[in-house]
Amino acid sequence: MSHVSHPFLNPDFPYDQRIDDLLGRLTTGEKIDQLRWDSPAIERLGIPAYNWWNEALHGVGRNGRATVFPQAIGLSATWDRALVQQVATAVSDEARAKHHAAVRRGSRQQYQGLTFWTPNINIFRDPRWGRGQETWGEDPMLTGELGAAFVRGLQGDNPRYLKTAACAKHFAVHSGPEELRHDFDVRPSKKDLRETYLPAFERLCHEGVEAFMGAYNALYGEPCCGSPFLLGDILRKEWGFRGHVVSDCWAIRDFHTTYKVTGMVEESAALALKSGCDLNCGSTYCDGLDGALLLGLISEDDIDTALRRVLATRFKLGMFDPDDVVPWASISMDIVNGESHRRLAKEAAVQSIVLLQNRDGVLPLNESVQNILVVGPLASSVEAMLGNYYGLSGRISTLIEGLALGLPEGLRIDYRKGCLLNQPRPNPSDWTFFEAAKSDLVLCCMGLSPDIEGEEGDAIESAHKGDRERIELPDCQVEFLRQLSARLKADGSKAKVVVLLFGGSAIAIQEVVEFADGILQVWYPGEAGGEAIAAVLCGESEPGGRLPITVPRNTSCLPPFEDYSMRGRTYRYMNPEDVLFPFGFGLGYAAFRYENLQVKRWVDGWLVSIDILNTSARSGSDVVQCYLQGPEGDLEQPACRLLSFEKISVTAGASCQVRFELPDSHFFSFDADGCRKRIPGDYHLTVSGYAPVFPAVDATRQVSAKLTIV
Repeated sequence: MSHVSHPFLNPDFPYDQRIDDLLGRLTTGEKIDQLRWDSPAIERLGIPAYNWWNEALHGVGRNGRATVFPQAIGLSATWDRALVQQVATAVSDEARAKHHAAVRRGSRQQYQGLTFWTPNINIFRDPRWGRGQETWGEDPMLTGELGAAFVRGLQGDNPRYLKTAACAKHFAVHSGPEELRHDFDVRPSKKDLRETYLPAFERLCHEGVEAFMGAYNALYGEPCCGSPFLLGDILRKEWGFRGHVVSDCWAIRDFHTTYKVTGMVEESAALALKSGCDLNCGSTYCDGLDGALLLGLISEDDIDTALRRVLATRFKLGMFDPDDVVPWASISMDIVNGESHRRLAKEAAVQSIVLLQNRDGVLPLNESVQNILVVGPLASSVEAMLGNYYGLSGRISTLIEGLALGLPEGLRIDYRKGCLLNQPRPNPSDWTFFEAAKSDLVLCCMGLSPDIEGEEGDAIESAHKGDRERIELPDCQVEFLRQLSARLKADGSKAKVVVLLFGGSAIAIQEVVEFADGILQVWYPGEAGGEAIAAVLCGESEPGGRLPITVPRNTSCLPPFEDYSMRGRTYRYMNPEDVLFPFGFGLGYAAFRYENLQVKRWVDGWLVSIDILNTSARSGSDVVQCYLQGPEGDLEQPACRLLSFEKISVTAGASCQVRFELPDSHFFSFDADGCRKRIPGDYHLTVSGYAPVFPAVDATRQVSAKLTIV
């Protein structure tokens, strides 16, 4: 190959040898600078500046043009590993194209790099948490599986290079309240820690995720970004993680300003570095590592250890190699928000939509529907398509635009906003109700927006820094729907009412369930959301989503927000009477019957098979879910827990067999001391279309077998 000036620039050498060579050429000050999120250039060695801060939650974020896919909670509702990986692959394609285009322009700004601080795999334990929309739901197993699929799509499968670098965040036990996150000490039981809060992180560690991000909160008195227990004992020693750890932004500053576990910036920097936090998003390393070294709080070996991990990521991304040897360096910008990615965004949105109610088969629309009135504050909302942490698309399809494009000509459509998002109407008018009474169908676009729920600082209409105090639909929307229902009855109207729920979390809608004919949870569906919703309404596409969360009946069903005990939370521990829609639930236009469940001993585990029959005249999809209940009489165990799942498509009148290979490790649990153990006894293994601890909403999609573990 052509001559290179230093061994660290030679792509033929092993990474360890190249890192050693580069470390030997750096001054102490230069080493410290490379542990900053905004690492400066080292011009004398030809090393360009690099900004580590980048986002790709559901598309390349905050860096101009990109395909905007459904928000993470919507992607989770697809329950589709292959689709999630396909979406992440499209995201990493766009990331590579945009990064290299920026570098060619001489631009290396924030949000233009290849290190993405995603996915967020915190457990969505409480629907009041505004950032729950960024997660993959409430279940550790589902979160781990879909999070791992997203990592595979982001990082690629090249044996030498990373396509982009993914990051598992926020490690660990982090899910609100937002207004307490900078000084909140979380103390879950050892059992909850091991069974609920850590499994998804361990799953991504074993998947090979390149980075972990520490959380703002403390765990058992140790701030997570400076926790020897989390970063040392668990992450490095127990799980064998070899990548780098980055702090959440300005989290290390909290050590001395709010937690008071240190007295000055030098001590905070030293605590984080020696605990295993390699890269600092913030200013503490810049302000404090020099002084910490002078005070003897750290050694240069500590700096070198962290820098080796950080540099390894840059080398694996090909940042010190010629473009002609790095895969993906020549990806064209034509792929960014191109037609193939646009089609994928629509398909992902279709597969995320959850049909919650379909009284008398009101959906899909039939030819008797000739006059539709669209109402609600989110029908023309761009924000309702986006969620948070989004990119920019020039082709965002709102609901109104999607209907205008997707509904057949000759079908009359009108639109009246009707009510505001989160405040009473100052100028009530009967015109909306007058038009509604003359319609065949009233399509009500209700729910939440990222102005109401989100991260601290982003949700500008939230009184609780992005969290919600109540999980009910905003009062003004409920009142509007109440008045609409009353007016339709008073006028003797035969209009059907279908409610579309936008948002990133569970919305309690018990009163709405009583009078709505149809209900669709559409999340924040991304740039093709309007087209996808129109396709589902018309029956062009099947609503493919299933709930990745439990929907409680009301806020009073929830334990205190600050309590991290899992008792009373999620499908695993909630009182069934408190549940409006169960975890895993979702209807389709096709109908299925589950039969012939077989459970057999298999190698080091169990082999489960079941036949799925499509009993309808329409092809469709379903998510077949495998749960374990028991052992009988053990009140310390969850009511049930998800072991595996498979999304299937079955043509009309046909059947297929679904098989689950369950290793013995699936049948272990944790005791009060956090120790893993097998619990003998009688269990029930249930294959179902939703969490089986709730009253059967579709008995044809649930079959159980008794299983004895010795």
